Amino acid sequence: MSKIAVKRIYAPSDPGDGMRILVDRLWPRGISKAKANIDLWLKDISPSDDLRKRFHAKPESWDAFRSAYAEELTGEAAQAAAAELRALLRNGPVTLLFAARDERQNNAVALKEWLQQHV
Repeated sequence: MSKIAVKRIYAPSDPGDGMRILVDRLWPRGISKAKANIDLWLKDISPSDDLRKRFHAKPESWDAFRSAYAEELTGEAAQAAAAELRALLRNGPVTLLFAARDERQNNAVALKEWLQQHV
């Protein structure tokens, strides 16, 4: 599997990013589609609105979020998006883009961990 990077969508793009994929369900505030420089928006692989809101309200529940998100990733739409993502990873590096302020505990970090375990 190719390299998977994680980056805030507000950070400048870089040629080393490879395929830039937004993995948030909502479009990030304050950034135009042109400036975001994304190649693909995979909404179906993002956490549900309910899970996202629960984690936002209680960020100390990182482990519970990761477990619940992993469970959501077993759904049909998420599995189809994961298959698409795995296919892209076979072709080169991929950068998972997210909008959250916390760069260590967010859905893109959790997704990267999940992908590395479910090759």
